[in-house]
Amino acid sequence: MKYSLVLVTLLSVASFAANSDASKQVAPEPSTITVVCPTGSCTKPSEVQKVEVINPVEIAKTKEVEPPKPKPQDDVLSTKEPLLISVVGQGVAPVNTSSPAQAYALAKRAAVADAYRLIAEKVKGVRIDGQDLIKNMMVKRSTVRTSVQAMVRNANIVETTFKEGLCEVEMEITLSRSQFPQ
Repeated sequence: MKYSLVLVTLLSVASFAANSDASKQVAPEPSTITVVCPTGSCTKPSEVQKVEVINPVEIAKTKEVEPPKPKPQDDVLSTKEPLLISVVGQGVAPVNTSSPAQAYALAKRAAVADAYRLIAEKVKGVRIDGQDLIKNMMVKRSTVRTSVQAMVRNANIVETTFKEGLCEVEMEITLSRSQFPQ
């Protein structure tokens, strides 16, 4: 334990000296330091050790690690198989409609719009903006806004159900690599 404290002290001194010489851009050669018993009462030759000290600046340098490159099999859209995205959009019929047919049509329209939004979110992602107003260390107002901007083509309605004022539309879209320019 005592030897390690002496070694750490010597390494920190060598590190300080190396940092002051860093402007010279010359790497010093490894040196050998003789570490003697710290109490001074050691008489055996086995208690005297020789330690090779390497420039601590060289040890501390980190290697630049490149991020792993995606492998062709890791692509979401492979060249061989298309990707099927399926969503369920929901729409609620308004209360003040003139007929049940109008309520169904409006609920279906809302469900289709919701399904398109869900597809766009899955394909393009969602932008989220948030803002908090804090007064006296308490949240007074918190606002979160989400938005998505995309063009959706060739989406197909698979199934439509209307039950108790709620319309659900199942919609799917098939994506393939050939649809996107390289």
